[in-house]
Amino acid sequence: MPQNLSVDGGQETVTPTVYRPPSTNTPQPTVTVAPTSTQLSTPQPNVTITAVGGNIYIRRGPDLAYNRIGVLKKGESAQVIAQDVLSNWVQINIPNTELTGWVSVMTQYSEISGDLKTLPNFTFTDYPKPAYIKNCTEHVLLVMPGEYYLENLFTNAQYLNEVRVDSGVYSIYDVTLPDEPLIQTVDMQEGETAYITVNGLGETHKCP
Repeated sequence: MPQNLSVDGGQETVTPTVYRPPSTNTPQPTVTVAPTSTQLSTPQPNVTITAVGGNIYIRRGPDLAYNRIGVLKKGESAQVIAQDVLSNWVQINIPNTELTGWVSVMTQYSEISGDLKTLPNFTFTDYPKPAYIKNCTEHVLLVMPGEYYLENLFTNAQYLNEVRVDSGVYSIYDVTLPDEPLIQTVDMQEGETAYITVNGLGETHKCP
């Protein structure tokens, strides 16, 4: 198993070889960033966040549903410039760039230095675009993490063969077969739909 882990919100995720949906899928959104520190307050209080025990994903908004736009590496610190009023996420200046992003403080892998109460509150209103994984095979599939069971394509009318997911890496298993083989790994971004068209036997199916 790879040893380089990145987390946010207390969840660990590995970074394996990934599959990207065909280019005909819903296109990825343009990455946008929140206002810079100079737009929020001048001067800024001295508050920093440090990645301890592992890497932390930096996302374009304060939730797991937003795209990953960077990584705060283990031992690396960043200036905190604001906090979201509705969540336990903080806005940071991404090290060695002029961009800003968001990281969760609800994880054992982050350590805050300074008083968050001295920072301005900021409500991020650019809502994440939904992403979906859809089963187009005749077998029942399991999506991990999350333990989502996707029924076969014949249940399409009930939407039981698809699931809305956050941005991240997911492994797809064929649970119809006795050994429940791993058949695919997908790296989901906002606005994408991943169509699973091959089952654990290597049989290919078309999505209706």
